[in-house]
Amino acid sequence: MEKIVKLASENGILIFSKSTCCLCYAVQILFKELRVHPRIHEIDNDPDGVEIEKALKRMGCGGPLPAVFIGGKLVGSTNEVMSLHLSGNLVQLLRQHAV
Repeated sequence: MEKIVKLASENGILIFSKSTCCLCYAVQILFKELRVHPRIHEIDNDPDGVEIEKALKRMGCGGPLPAVFIGGKLVGSTNEVMSLHLSGNLVQLLRQHAV
């Protein structure tokens, strides 16, 4: 979906989220603790939210939201972000694209 690509390319770090999702909240807290300020796009407040969520699944975001983009590329959902963090690779990746 064009909207996803546009938002991801315009923001170094972008999280597609839902305001009621505990996994989304957990990833946002992790980024906050790492002193990173991503752009948060709450799809439940977007009229195109249902279509965005379907498009994210087609793009390869296998898990439920959040869908995290870093440097315009889909990193994945909570599992992928946490795996990167535990391996020590998330901070390095975030530093390259933090604003």
